[in-house]
Amino acid sequence: MRFLYLILLLVFFSCQKKKIAKASTPFESSTSVEELDVSLILLGTLQDAGAPQINCNKKCCQGLFEQADLVRRVSSLGLLDFNTQKKYLFDATPDISKQLHALKKASPIASSSIVDGIFLTHAHIGHYTGLMYLGKEAVNATEVSVFAMPKMSSFISNNGPWSQLVTNRNIALQPLVANQAISLSPRLQVTPFLVPHRDEYSETVGYLIEGPHKKALFIPDIDKWNRWELNLATELKKVDYAFLDATFYSAKELGNRDMSQIPHPSVLETIHTLKDFSMEERAKVIFTHFNHTNPLLDNASEATKKVLALGFQIGRIHDRFPL
Repeated sequence: MRFLYLILLLVFFSCQKKKIAKASTPFESSTSVEELDVSLILLGTLQDAGAPQINCNKKCCQGLFEQADLVRRVSSLGLLDFNTQKKYLFDATPDISKQLHALKKASPIASSSIVDGIFLTHAHIGHYTGLMYLGKEAVNATEVSVFAMPKMSSFISNNGPWSQLVTNRNIALQPLVANQAISLSPRLQVTPFLVPHRDEYSETVGYLIEGPHKKALFIPDIDKWNRWELNLATELKKVDYAFLDATFYSAKELGNRDMSQIPHPSVLETIHTLKDFSMEERAKVIFTHFNHTNPLLDNASEATKKVLALGFQIGRIHDRFPL
């Protein structure tokens, strides 16, 4: 009898542990479609050049050339609308084929389209070059809606090989205006806003994504928070999630390289900027867009432990967030 009682106790505590572990995830993978309504899914969290980076001999790249890490994909965000049965992509990365497959797999949306729209942030290599896979050398898509700001649209329309996507009607450019919302449905809208970045060929924008219940910011690239005309802390108080540029953990990460040539707010800078935030407010922040050298890519690193202990989230591929 005592033996049976002991077994029952073990089963009970085992179930409790599973419940606790399950509750710690940002989104339940077992959530029903009805509960999902509208949701975001992280499809990639790396900086433009991915990992391993070309000619990288550092410890962070060891083994990745021989055995690729399948979760290391370039920064991208998916948007699923189960009400309208449509799916959207934020940024067209070099990993777009795998990311669109993951987006399709993540939902039972019965759509025959490749994707119902792609929102571009700017003209750096990790954010638009995936458009090439919509061309005649690849899937030969038909008029995929690509939402872009004026300079970004002009860059695509007037420079080969991208212009061929327009003339061949593989894509259909949809104009964006800063701070003007695009309504995707009566309960879902997307608003671009300008952020300071190295705008050699286009503007750079972040996006405010407003669902039926929650709001999210997507800012994968920005020079520095103090160069933005808006205040980060103020904007975070208005939303439920904020996917923020975490390219570098610290300014010392690249050794002697001149960081003024590739400005980004380090994770440590962002943490300092938000030092007065409560733990609940810090949990809104999901760091993403990691350089291959960023220690936050390592789940066991001291940097990862520190960031999580401070209450911030570290984006991981396929994490999902209800809107």
